[in-house]
Amino acid sequence: MAQVTVGVSLKTYFGHERARAWFEDLAQRAGGHPAVVSGAVRVFVIPTYLQIPAALTAFAGTPVLVGAQDVSEYPPGAYTGEVTADELAEVGVAVAEIGHAERRRLFGETDAVTARKAAAALAHGLVPVLCVGEAERLSEGDAAAATVAQLAADLAGAPAGPVVVAYEPVWAIGAPEPAPAAHISAVTTALTAALQASPERAGSAVIYGGSAGPGLLTRLGDSVDGLFLGRFAHDPDALVAVLDEASLLASSGSVPPAPSPRLHQRTETASARSSLGAPLESREDVTGTEGAS
Repeated sequence: MAQVTVGVSLKTYFGHERARAWFEDLAQRAGGHPAVVSGAVRVFVIPTYLQIPAALTAFAGTPVLVGAQDVSEYPPGAYTGEVTADELAEVGVAVAEIGHAERRRLFGETDAVTARKAAAALAHGLVPVLCVGEAERLSEGDAAAATVAQLAADLAGAPAGPVVVAYEPVWAIGAPEPAPAAHISAVTTALTAALQASPERAGSAVIYGGSAGPGLLTRLGDSVDGLFLGRFAHDPDALVAVLDEASLLASSGSVPPAPSPRLHQRTETASARSSLGAPLESREDVTGTEGAS
């Protein structure tokens, strides 16, 4: 059985009480989904900083992982307003979203800043959900080359460890439709090859975001390891529909779960591009051993 990952970023659309109710609903529906319980589908949810404690409480005892929408590039110290990777890991956060197009556009974050944040996350046992994507629509070949170069820049100097690369073409974020399947496949295949060529990134995954929603995984098949959802996941029914698709994709694959303790070990086969191994771990496990997207 192949394994698939589905992530959700809530951005700042929800207030605290609406987020709490959404967590509780999802904890029952996704946390009890047969494919999630079996490990065939891995799920992570990324709320606002203030919503993280409520999310951790709601998803305790389920396989659903909790992430943060950003992370400081700095260590603990005199950095007012920052939230460090060390503190996020301490409370049980498992993943950190880094380099989203909105952070780059609205807050001037460069590849160099993104690389420092990725390094901080990896150094403290967090798995970066590293967002990459071309600003304007390019040919498939040019888009692939641009995102591979961006990925290299965003991981420059980062310590070894798996990452989740979220391919989000900026021109598709908030659009009525996602990028064409052939375009997505060309870019995600190139990103997969780049990760496979770096032994220090063993266990990494490539997922697609950018107006992703129900029906897309079926069209993409094994050209991606999963989806990164935005506004479409606000409706729990739509999210469960995506989990159902992910379950079908996982059951149709022929790649057995890899032994990696954090993500999946990739092989050079096309079918392995949809393989995910053991779930992203919480900090306890590690230490113990968009417009809307």
